[in-house]
Amino acid sequence: MPQNKQVLLDNRPEGEATAANFKLLTTETPPLQDGQVLVQHHYLSLDPYMRGRMNAGKSYAQPQPLGEVMQGGTVGEVVESRNPRYQPGDKVVGMGGWQEYGVVNADQPGALRKVDTTHVPLSHYLGAVGMPGVTAWYGLVKIIAPKAGDTVAISAATGAVGSAFAALAKARGCRVVGIAGGPDKCAYAVNELGYDACIDYKVHADAASLAKALKDACPNGIDGYFENVGGMVLDAVLLRMNAFGRIALCGMIAGYDGAPLPLAYPALILVNRLKIEGFIVSEHMEVWPEALAELGQLVGSGKLRPRESVAQGIESAPEAFIGLLKGKNFGKQLVRLI
Repeated sequence: MPQNKQVLLDNRPEGEATAANFKLLTTETPPLQDGQVLVQHHYLSLDPYMRGRMNAGKSYAQPQPLGEVMQGGTVGEVVESRNPRYQPGDKVVGMGGWQEYGVVNADQPGALRKVDTTHVPLSHYLGAVGMPGVTAWYGLVKIIAPKAGDTVAISAATGAVGSAFAALAKARGCRVVGIAGGPDKCAYAVNELGYDACIDYKVHADAASLAKALKDACPNGIDGYFENVGGMVLDAVLLRMNAFGRIALCGMIAGYDGAPLPLAYPALILVNRLKIEGFIVSEHMEVWPEALAELGQLVGSGKLRPRESVAQGIESAPEAFIGLLKGKNFGKQLVRLI
């Protein structure tokens, strides 16, 4: 059995996460038991939600245990199997965590899923045709529920969720406006992802300034908003929301370091009779087949061309993750393990 490099959560961050919160370990991969498969991970997914789970406090998921492999999505190849449903060479997606190999009880529901890489690259099953893509689909289709002609907006517009959101919203006849950090990301959003406009939040010092830019980009107001960030960005969007607007609340990355995120204009929720709904996509597994079918079709047809930032080697995972939290990634952040 192969040697396995793993990254563990060694201690909890105080304020910002740092590389010192993690520990690299090399272990022996245990022999397989009946029903198990050995997966060599090709790519590891890095996602903002992982920062919240590093904290000890109450959240929507249990905290990441100390001294254990950091949890996260993986794609890879079965290299050994003692399960009749899986053969060596099968390409699979699962939650293998921050390690090079995973021993999986393959009969456990949801533990492992075979994927077809004929038209969709393996890495995309961690992004556009994986959890981030389904997140975009659920927030748009089930919460925002737009009709043709609506204006919808999203923060973190060029990330894995934002890329899928743009393609899904354009397919429904919406005007789609993004909010992203930096001119390069905004140009990519418009020129490659199909956004009608994209606003660089970094050039705005406060919510009032960002709201003015949103007014120019959304002359008819905003009917639906997909929130990944919170803080000043949410304040600015609330100033531009139309009556009976819908907000899908998926992430609050501006507050992941523990600082409070007070709302500047909470009265607008009442004034405009807004619907704000937080959601966790893993609680809605019933929509995944429908969502993945549409996302796979968008990628296979070239209507969704997601970009990836790829770090090399398991050792690079902590720094790549910290960079993701600071917005240094361009598109879906992955770690390549082979």
